Amino acid sequence: MLAYLCLASAMMIVGAYVGFSKLLVAVLPVFLLAWLRFGIAAVAMAHWLPRGADEPPLDGRSRGLLFLESFLGNFLFSICMLFGMREATAISAGVIMAGIPAAVALLSWLFLRETLSRRMLAAIALAVAGIVVLAFTRAGPDDAHTSALGMVLLVGAVFCEASYVVIGKRLTGNLSPRRISALINLWGLILVTPFGLWAAWSFDFGAVSGNIWLGLVLYALAASMWTVWLWMTGLKRIPAAKAGVFTVFLPLTSAIVGIVFLGERFTTVHLIAFGCAIAGVLLATWPSRTAASVADSATALRK
Repeated sequence: MLAYLCLASAMMIVGAYVGFSKLLVAVLPVFLLAWLRFGIAAVAMAHWLPRGADEPPLDGRSRGLLFLESFLGNFLFSICMLFGMREATAISAGVIMAGIPAAVALLSWLFLRETLSRRMLAAIALAVAGIVVLAFTRAGPDDAHTSALGMVLLVGAVFCEASYVVIGKRLTGNLSPRRISALINLWGLILVTPFGLWAAWSFDFGAVSGNIWLGLVLYALAASMWTVWLWMTGLKRIPAAKAGVFTVFLPLTSAIVGIVFLGERFTTVHLIAFGCAIAGVLLATWPSRTAASVADSATALRK
């Protein structure tokens, strides 16, 4: 249950900062924002970098996976999402991002050889259905206009996030969640530094208000530190395909931010969407009869 709570909390935090990051993007260039995010988090997580006493030294395979985890899940995901949102409408983005659980399940089946049961497939279908319903409630007269570039970038963001889940499952077998968080953030800082310096060269830092700086610090800690640690902690105990279902909390939480803080109207359709998403999570995480029977047998043997 604690692992499920960690996964849900991680995606809820991501959904919240995705919503609030619109305020930061309005003031800070995308590459500068990403560079400052990774830099602030690198300072905060410096004490997470040393190897633990029970951890093996990093081999070539682990180093390669750490790079891919950061390149796909941190760097490319942020770039595809932020620039994609400039070229697409909210309705299109919501529908596309609803494909994250399905993409996670597909990649888990391809690369981790995880079996997809009928119940897991049904859970994924419910999760996707909930987000699609929620997305369509945001439709408006301007939502028919989405560029092909925006569609491609958002689809790229979906598979970047799915890759982040699958690669993270591989990493949690050998490394602690804290060290994974610190190392992939450090790689993110290295990757984005040239672009961040270029964006910072002509930027007027004096025009940024104190509230924006405070929001930036909270964004950096949430995006690079808290969410990664929570996600890796939960992923250590949960199959990647099942963990992927919890990504539904990302767009759901973004919707809550819009309703509570941006004045969007809550409707019956929203309620249906939330019901589908939560039903999918319960279906994916509820103990099966087989698992319960095995647990009972193990208890009887111990007695």
